[in-house]
Amino acid sequence: MPEEFKIRLFAMAPTAVRLFIVLFVISLNTSAYCATERTEVVGIRHWSNPSYTRVVVDLSRKADFKYHLLKKDPSINKPRRLYIDIKGAALAKALTKSIPIGDGLLKSVRAGQYDKDTVRVVLDIETLEEYKVFPLTNPYRIVIDITGKVSEGKVAESKKAPPEKKSPPGTAPPEKPKPPPATGKALKVKTIVIDPGHGGKDPGAIGKRGLKEKDVTLKVSRMLKKELEGKLKLTKVILTRSKDVYIPLDERTAIANMKRADLFVSVHVNASVNRKATGVETYYLDYAHDKEAMKVASRENFASTEEMDDVLQFILKDLRRSGNRIESSNLATHIQTKLLSNLKRKYRGIKSNGVKGAPFYVLVNSNMPSILVEISFLSNPRDEKRLRDEKYLAEIVKGITEGILRYVNGEKVSRLEKVDERNHIASVFEYSGVRQ
Repeated sequence: MPEEFKIRLFAMAPTAVRLFIVLFVISLNTSAYCATERTEVVGIRHWSNPSYTRVVVDLSRKADFKYHLLKKDPSINKPRRLYIDIKGAALAKALTKSIPIGDGLLKSVRAGQYDKDTVRVVLDIETLEEYKVFPLTNPYRIVIDITGKVSEGKVAESKKAPPEKKSPPGTAPPEKPKPPPATGKALKVKTIVIDPGHGGKDPGAIGKRGLKEKDVTLKVSRMLKKELEGKLKLTKVILTRSKDVYIPLDERTAIANMKRADLFVSVHVNASVNRKATGVETYYLDYAHDKEAMKVASRENFASTEEMDDVLQFILKDLRRSGNRIESSNLATHIQTKLLSNLKRKYRGIKSNGVKGAPFYVLVNSNMPSILVEISFLSNPRDEKRLRDEKYLAEIVKGITEGILRYVNGEKVSRLEKVDERNHIASVFEYSGVRQ
């Protein structure tokens, strides 16, 4: 039918008919638009040992979701299940819809199109003590952490299960679980995980003369591993990456949890639009109490402050009840104090930016005292020059090591002070007899 005839026919139709046709065409276009805008579930990843499993559901964009734990139903032969309903979502064509795990905690993870606008991800549970579900952004993903105790028989069975997802080359391989550190004055620290920030396609901060954060953090972390192994003969020190490879933030935490680490230290180099900004600072997971801390977290998380606000309601709601928060702040204080004093003895202009709480994704839901240390500013020309110097890096390593040793040896923080350094208000703890 010629286009001109169609137009004449439309014009001759009654008003009601014409209105119906217009609305019908609009609805078709809107439906097509909505269909293209739906979130896709593009991947499911997991890491596990017999007492901990992390499952990550990767999405193409942000989506609303809800989750619910279902009881075991013997009448229909259904195990205990945790499901996550993702609204306005569809399954990607290439997605593996069923993943066997069989680690003693989870039997499997399944994904299906529950209805035309909802994807349901189901975790079939064998043993469960605690679970946490929270989102992370950029890219948007939903993280599910499962913890529990598995009997020896179940552990033996789990060894026959399909192998877990392999880590990229240069990352830490899976390991059998070990008992948690003993309580007492001196801690029995058997495993420390060191996390060199960034890597691979993610260079991190880049100095004016081209020095990349990912290269500095890897070099410092290798040196730190060697130093700690020399000081703590019975302690295993593991790097989340030993080469220039990219590892997502959620996988770094999973490695520490899977290794049942006693301590987790993430090494980074700071940056600022103000090229005069300098100093060292150490963080633990908490609310950010100043704008600068939030900016640093935003840069390291690859997320805007608005995106982090959405995540905070999930990851920090039970933080105040966590014993790790107090231990992490103590560890951060020991490291900050020794790092600062070591550098000040040999270098001018070393500034303390304090011990601070901030919502770093890499520290979220770690099962051990965890900190993130910013060892200098790559954006500062003098700092960048120093970060190329082996002697300067050695002093950084020595400071971090001495801080860890103080914590491991059970040395206590004597009192709490509030330090105001040019409007950078941070919680700084001071050792008895040691001046800042």
